Amino acid sequence: MDKISIAVPCYNEEPALEPFFSAVTGVAEQMRGVEFEFLFIDDGSRDGTLEKILALSRRDSRVKYISFSRNFGKEAGIYAGLENATGDYVVIMDADLQDPPALLPEMYRSIKEEGYDCVGSRRVTRKGEPLIRSFFARMFYKLINKMSDAEIVDGARDFQMMSRQVVEAILSMGEYNRFSKGIFGWIGFKKKWLEFENIERVAGETKWSFWKLFLYAIEGIVAFSTMPLVISSVFGLICCALALVMIVVVIVRTLVFGDPTSGWPSLVCIMLLLSGIQMLGIGVVGQYLAKTYLETKHRPIYLVRQTNIEA
Repeated sequence: MDKISIAVPCYNEEPALEPFFSAVTGVAEQMRGVEFEFLFIDDGSRDGTLEKILALSRRDSRVKYISFSRNFGKEAGIYAGLENATGDYVVIMDADLQDPPALLPEMYRSIKEEGYDCVGSRRVTRKGEPLIRSFFARMFYKLINKMSDAEIVDGARDFQMMSRQVVEAILSMGEYNRFSKGIFGWIGFKKKWLEFENIERVAGETKWSFWKLFLYAIEGIVAFSTMPLVISSVFGLICCALALVMIVVVIVRTLVFGDPTSGWPSLVCIMLLLSGIQMLGIGVVGQYLAKTYLETKHRPIYLVRQTNIEA
């Protein structure tokens, strides 16, 4: 009998857990001949998420949980779920029911009967999202796919079912600074996409503000592309070339017109522009240096405070 592990990273998802568990177990009951394991990862929640998970574990022996010592972020939650899942196939899902459990049978069938290694899901609409957020999200996907060799599909969700081989491939990438969307695209394997329209949260509020998404986008670009360093170098070359041209212009103008002091406002603007480009270049290099610094520390991706998983 095949076993499917459903890993669910949770952060302040107390009101959503009961509807989620009811929906996902309802689908699980329809999948005859398949064993299920439900692995909840409490990412340092500050509400009653852990208490709700404990209640579910007492009610259903298939429920396992890991509670972090603090909030380590969703990337750490995904890694912990993959690392501790024992199933032949592993599914990553959000607890807010924006990932439709009804797709689970189709995912399983695609892997078992069609020979896929992984089945992912992607939203074909962003109905309900603020327009500016949707616009920048689309621009991010276009930008990172041009800058990176990892295929990151527009609208791709973390919700997917993976074979054990794919899970082991992801776990082999033990980097501290993780960007799962990039990792999923970088490892390759034969993958199928299931499309669905955007679904509103069943309860609670999103934890992703515009600023957090912006920082997450920078994390992804730095993690899977060195193109910003190339762009910074190109800017430097362009500025050097322009500077040489302007030196010749100033010398010629001084010799012909004898007016070396005119144009100081434009000179100030140019200085500010070049200073800004320099600071931008230093910032780009600093981002890569900071990530390298964190990697060399070899800190654990997460720390466990409480769990019912036997060592």
